[in-house]
Amino acid sequence: MYTTVRLDDLKGRAIIMEWKKYAAAGMAAILTATFVAGCGGDKQADKGTAAKRDKIVIGLDDNFPPFGFHDESGELVGFDIDMAKEASKRLGMEVEFKPIDWDSKETELKSKKIDAIWNGLSITPEREQNILFSRPYENGPQILLVKNDSPIQGKADLAGKIVGTQQGSTGLEAIEAEPELRDSFKELKQYSDNVTSFMDLEVGRIDAVVVAQTTAAYFIKKNNAPFRIIDVGYPDIPSGVGMRKDDTALKAQLDKVLEDMHNDGTSKKISEKWFGIDVTM
Repeated sequence: MYTTVRLDDLKGRAIIMEWKKYAAAGMAAILTATFVAGCGGDKQADKGTAAKRDKIVIGLDDNFPPFGFHDESGELVGFDIDMAKEASKRLGMEVEFKPIDWDSKETELKSKKIDAIWNGLSITPEREQNILFSRPYENGPQILLVKNDSPIQGKADLAGKIVGTQQGSTGLEAIEAEPELRDSFKELKQYSDNVTSFMDLEVGRIDAVVVAQTTAAYFIKKNNAPFRIIDVGYPDIPSGVGMRKDDTALKAQLDKVLEDMHNDGTSKKISEKWFGIDVTM
């Protein structure tokens, strides 16, 4: 027997078969897209993992004892060197120390030539405008450093004198904060590093240096230098690690590790090694 099939039935079946073919193709496309998207997601995850910081480049003045300087053998040593090495080890990061011009430290940071400034960097409102700071880890005031036989006893005695300080330092900021006192100097001489200013002080080229107490105390102890420290009432200014303003992830990591180092006594031990006292916080 023959079955009669109407022409419109054949057309309907053809349409149904075509629809099924396109549906299958569409499903395959969807599955392919899903697979590709899934692979892309894995790649993004891999990229995120790969982007995890495994090295930190630290900028510093490498002639700034006892924070960072070269010893007799040429090795870079100091309080901040030990602090940075310990923090980096705990974070699982390689650390590279890069000497910079201290007066251009913010430019070095913004241009990404370095990741952080770890070098007795005082936390001031002016610096906070351009630098993201870690939690404070060290504290100390600026002081006047003079020779033992100097007649200078305080700020008032600086009138008509040649006063030195480091370029871009907190000491310079302290001086500039008192314009009348600044204008009374015979000359304000700015140095690229503190050691050179101490040498000039010893030979009489300048009359006084405005510098951090910790730096002055270490230099006197280390070199048996004929200097004395005068506390003239400059406030204690804590130091922190300086980073780019948008580097909040690094800040969070450093804040945590610095707190841990303080709590477990590691920071205290490093401080006593270099200063003889605990100046950490």
